Amino acid sequence: MVSLKLQKRLAASVLKCGQRKVWLDPNEANEIALANSRRNVLRLHKDGLIIKKPVVVHSRSRVKLRNEAKRKGRHTGKLA
Repeated sequence: MVSLKLQKRLAASVLKCGQRKVWLDPNEANEIALANSRRNVLRLHKDGLIIKKPVVVHSRSRVKLRNEAKRKGRHTGKLA
């Protein structure tokens, strides 16, 4: 198993995202390991070996339900 720490850091910088949003193709680890510059990483991104993951949805549905209940006086901590 090759260490791809440098490539992941460079890809995050090139793609303007965090390292956890960078996906490196595990089947092409040896090819990715050869990329040691930003230009090489950009080329791999264009080839589809490095992908920027989509933003994870952070649903507010539970918050809306709770706020609706709080308007009715629930969850306030007051007894009877």
